Amino acid sequence: MNNKEFIAALASKLEFPMNYTSKLTESFLHEIVQQLEEGNVVYIQNFGTLEVKKKAERISVNPTTKQRMLIPPKLALTYKPHNQLKEKFK
Repeated sequence: MNNKEFIAALASKLEFPMNYTSKLTESFLHEIVQQLEEGNVVYIQNFGTLEVKKKAERISVNPTTKQRMLIPPKLALTYKPHNQLKEKFK
């Protein structure tokens, strides 16, 4: 399902116009991204938790040349599904 199909399905379920639904989803996603950029954890009820975690720096070895490289620390987006959602897909 692509973005256009998702918005169309949501608009028909909510019985809202497509342009209103598009703005609504865009605002929703913008707010989630903004909260994650600020370092906040985003919990969506019955869906799960989105969080930005810092991965520590590490040493990696190239298997062919045996050369060691330092991988710098980075930020990674993590998602932990809600327990009810996990149970649905078992």
